[in-house]
Amino acid sequence: MEDNKTIRDKVIGALNRVRPYLQNDGGDIDLIEITDDMTVKVKLTGACHGCPYAMQTLKAGVEQAIIQEVPEIRKVVSA
Repeated sequence: MEDNKTIRDKVIGALNRVRPYLQNDGGDIDLIEITDDMTVKVKLTGACHGCPYAMQTLKAGVEQAIIQEVPEIRKVVSA
């Protein structure tokens, strides 16, 4: 199993790939933590915070991008 720093770096890399799409809509995303059970906690900010499509963006966009890059991650949740 990879160490947590490598996993964290990969998660940050995946977030950096989806970040421009969020920023195009006036939003952004922050990594809050990666839990011991491999759950990524993120916070949507800017226009994404409180957007009616935020959960869809989180699950269909962000979660899929992270899991594709880092298969050890089980899920992504909003913090």
